Amino acid sequence: MTDTADPFFEAYHRDEIAYGETPAPGVQSIIDLSRPTDSGPLRALDLGAGAGRDSIALAKAGYTVTAVDLSEMGLERINQRASAAGVGPMVSTQAEDVRNFQFETESYDAVIATTVLDHIPAADAIIVWQKIVRSLTGHGLLAVEVHSSEDPGSDLPPGCNSEAPKSETASAVVNYFQPNQLAQWASESAANLRILRYEERLEWDYTHGPEHLHGKVSLLAIRQGNSPQWYGQPSLFPRRKR
Repeated sequence: MTDTADPFFEAYHRDEIAYGETPAPGVQSIIDLSRPTDSGPLRALDLGAGAGRDSIALAKAGYTVTAVDLSEMGLERINQRASAAGVGPMVSTQAEDVRNFQFETESYDAVIATTVLDHIPAADAIIVWQKIVRSLTGHGLLAVEVHSSEDPGSDLPPGCNSEAPKSETASAVVNYFQPNQLAQWASESAANLRILRYEERLEWDYTHGPEHLHGKVSLLAIRQGNSPQWYGQPSLFPRRKR
């Protein structure tokens, strides 16, 4: 495997693995909102699993996780880290392009798609999105993150006009999302989702390579018809402990 075949090889091959170990806020929210079922362990699908920060957090929370990524170096790191964390049997890895992944309908209690839909062409992204939402169970939770057109690596304004430093892996992003685009997808009746949190933001990234700026979009949603005890992330105005 070379960095030509795997654009994230160097990032995942380093001693200090890129992106850290703390799960994304949306994933932590999924863990906080998860509820046991009578049909066995909760199942999670982590698309674009990277080096496993989200997969391992979900496994520690009791999920059986399928971690999917194109980077074999990243998947190797996931297996190493899951074993070291004592959750190796809870995590299975699959080297696959998400466009070719065989989604199981109404099978996953949680689906994570961190910077995946922006790494494939727009026409493919909507197809994968539709497969993702169909794969959720009746109480399924969804966390999605994509790069936006505010990102300095974007070929669209305002990002393309930014002089801020861009990511060392910016070339892997081919589909920058326009304002409200992901929210519109999640709001369509066919998606059958209820949005819990949606945010478009700028963020400085120190987790891999030289410091750089990102334009990011984050979505947290649940299957329509569910009303979890959601107080925000971080939790705002919960009931006082007595």
